[in-house]
Amino acid sequence: MEQEQILLNLLNIVEDLQKKVLRLERENAALVRGQAQLLEYVQMNQSDAEHFRDNVIFELTDNSEPERTYFFPKIAPGQEAIERIVRDGCSMARFGDGEFSVIAGRIRHRFQTVEDEKLAARLREVLNSDDGRLLIGLANNYGNLDKYTEQAKREIRSYMTPEIRKEHMLLLNTDRQYYDAYVTRPYVMYADNKTDAPAKRFEQLQRIWDKRKCVFVEGSCTGLGVGNDLFDNAQEIRRILGPAQDAFTEYDRLLECCMEQDRDSLFLLALGPAATVLAYDLCKAGYQAVDVGHVDLEYEWFLGGEGRRMAVGDKYNNELPGGQEPLPLDSPEYKSQIIADFS
Repeated sequence: MEQEQILLNLLNIVEDLQKKVLRLERENAALVRGQAQLLEYVQMNQSDAEHFRDNVIFELTDNSEPERTYFFPKIAPGQEAIERIVRDGCSMARFGDGEFSVIAGRIRHRFQTVEDEKLAARLREVLNSDDGRLLIGLANNYGNLDKYTEQAKREIRSYMTPEIRKEHMLLLNTDRQYYDAYVTRPYVMYADNKTDAPAKRFEQLQRIWDKRKCVFVEGSCTGLGVGNDLFDNAQEIRRILGPAQDAFTEYDRLLECCMEQDRDSLFLLALGPAATVLAYDLCKAGYQAVDVGHVDLEYEWFLGGEGRRMAVGDKYNNELPGGQEPLPLDSPEYKSQIIADFS
């Protein structure tokens, strides 16, 4: 009996030691994770500081003269773009980091996954267009960033390196009037996204398609307005679908189909860089076309009310991991609106 008690005591000691070892292993793992997170935080702060250092001169000297290598493009507010679209029947082609990357021969967004010299040439053609009916939108990243959230500022500074800025300067015209391409991104980026300002900006956007017969030219998984009321004030909606990625591969067929539509149709385009070219070609042909980009996702995020990007399960989203494989769009109304599918 004494030996059994000794053995039982030994087993208890071993069990206690095992528990202590397990606890120490967990604490050590937590310390390792903490050190890794701290290192990542330090590296991120260092990176942010470097981007701020490179960009701060442009944020502080907006509307004055920086180094001669650079200039500030003249970018009118989004509200002015809306007024010209509604009042004067103008079209709008938008240029952001994705379009400039295509021109430079780089792949930046999943909308365009291959280099395409023809698309790059067409984008340069659009950017140099002198058609007064076509507004050229530029992402307003070049000067003061006070109106944006801290996250948006970090993203812009990270992108607008001195090298990227020089690339843009070589492509842009110092005398041209551009318009703010973020007009169709009224929510997530803005520091006032917890106020009623985004709702007012969306209301202004809705003037563009108010009581208009609209043709949406969009990616197969975009689903403009599906599941929300963003386009409820449109008189009619028809849809032409293109590929969710690399839509320019089907560009000729998409353009031909658009040309078969009524002249009084308003084309709303959400098709990556291909939309920029399509707005230009349709404008030249006498149609009105507006590249609305991410407006539907912005509206979904606005309805979510959290001031950040969120997954939208059945809609293509190139800005969040996993957003490139959305659930199928099963809305019967959506399917009934499709007049052509080149996806």
